[in-house]
Amino acid sequence: MSATGTRDTLRVRVATSLKSVPAADWDACANPGAGRPLESACEQADSPSQADLDNPFVSHAFLRALEESGCVGGRTGWSPAYLLVEDADDRLLAAAPSFVKGHSQGEYVFDHSWAEAYMRAGGRYYPKIQVAAPFTPATGPRLLVADGSKAAEAREALIAGLDALREQVHGSSIHVTFAQEPDMAALLEAGFLERHDIQFHWRNEGFGSYDDFLSLLASRKRKALKRERREALSAGIEVAVLSGSDLTESVWDDFHAFYEDTGSRKWGRPYLNRRFFSEIGQRLGERIVLVLARRAGRNIAGAINFRGGNTLYGRNWGCIEDHPFLHFELCYHQAIDYAIAHRLVRVEAGAQGEHKLARGYRPVITRSAHLLADPGLARAVAAYLPGERREIASAVAALAEESPFRKGEPL
Repeated sequence: MSATGTRDTLRVRVATSLKSVPAADWDACANPGAGRPLESACEQADSPSQADLDNPFVSHAFLRALEESGCVGGRTGWSPAYLLVEDADDRLLAAAPSFVKGHSQGEYVFDHSWAEAYMRAGGRYYPKIQVAAPFTPATGPRLLVADGSKAAEAREALIAGLDALREQVHGSSIHVTFAQEPDMAALLEAGFLERHDIQFHWRNEGFGSYDDFLSLLASRKRKALKRERREALSAGIEVAVLSGSDLTESVWDDFHAFYEDTGSRKWGRPYLNRRFFSEIGQRLGERIVLVLARRAGRNIAGAINFRGGNTLYGRNWGCIEDHPFLHFELCYHQAIDYAIAHRLVRVEAGAQGEHKLARGYRPVITRSAHLLADPGLARAVAAYLPGERREIASAVAALAEESPFRKGEPL
């Protein structure tokens, strides 16, 4: 694709691969606050609202791993169309992880009903523009803007560039999913519609140990979780946490088998291929926290997490042996142990799962922004979304009544 246009002294263009974008330039936009070592990045563990300033899923390394492995591009339905905003001296000021989509898979904010309604009315919903970390339901920056005097102007240029890109590919809509401030404020100001959903996140309140966390729970809940953790490992199962050079090709062979088993049963087609895990291990190995379960001399289950500046992001899980509570142990309890030990603010455990509530994960509202070009479709969706947001708010309030925390503890 050629340049999408200019905005005053800024140029907005499209790159169909990050090969042509220097990693340091992209990452200066993606995570401009990521200058501190990971071990000291969580200086305010008592501030759970603190944004993660070093989000791995918008990094050059993560997106390049998806490209190099073929998980995006080609015939996947995810065509990279990264927007780049540059000044007159060709300095990169802002960027967006944007894709031209030919379907609505792998996004975790489902618009299938919108697409079906529009197509029944004779419209053409695909292609559409998706701004996201592919296959990753984790909140993070989406309009990636480097620090500087032109930051606000560059963010505006990105938004204008997204609409120009939509027009260029004859797309129906733009979807910016799992977005955070200040991106949401800028998108809403530009006329995007706001949508909400629910996830479950664990919050570190300065705990020194897992038992400190348990002390906030009602007595019956504490006993249940202690029993659950014992029973999860009762079949002679041992747990190892791997990162960096410990992530060998043999380890990835095992984990990919676990992932394929779960993906095939839940969705019919896993999104990530075997090569992706090799690529991401080479590019972001020190940011990966892989929890493996081993029994009778072989690995039988695993859960992969990615570490941000102050947050542990739970992503994928799988197993080749079924054991009671093992999923909860590897995905939720071990993640809490790691976050406490490394003084991280949050564990974001991914999409879905009210079962996380009983394990101390609290309901959190996630946000996305949507721009629909057809006025009729836009009016219909705009009329629907306020009611959906009210339903989400009611669900959060209802979930508070089921909290395992002692009465009086804030949800």
